[in-house]
Amino acid sequence: MIIKVDDLTGTEIKSLIGEHLQGMQLHSPPESIHALNLDGLRKPEITCWSVWGDGELMGCGALKELDATHGEIKSMRTASSHLRKGVAQKLLQHIIEEAKRRDYGRLSLETGSMEAFEPARRLYARFGFEECGPFADYTSDPNSIFMTKKL
Repeated sequence: MIIKVDDLTGTEIKSLIGEHLQGMQLHSPPESIHALNLDGLRKPEITCWSVWGDGELMGCGALKELDATHGEIKSMRTASSHLRKGVAQKLLQHIIEEAKRRDYGRLSLETGSMEAFEPARRLYARFGFEECGPFADYTSDPNSIFMTKKL
């Protein structure tokens, strides 16, 4: 697997972000969807990566700088045809290492509370993320779980 910074212009990544947004709409009420579209991900404070293997897009994820000491994981998604191949693990480890390289003291995320998001919550917990309260501009929401990891 190769992980590279992605400018979000390729057809494959556009399709995967679209799949990600559709999944959020399928499992979350509109007011609880915090996933970013392509324009939202193209902000200067956000770095996006894509994971490739054998010429195929396997997954994507992003890191948003909230401030000089705090980052947020955004838009983690594994392509449906590459589930359970370690794509999310490899990408999450990459994002954590990048957050450490940037000297962030903390890395946080928001994910859904519904059963469809249980595999993601288990993955984050395996990497040391713990549930926390809302951070940044988030507010309490029964459809959201907030997690954080001290680096």
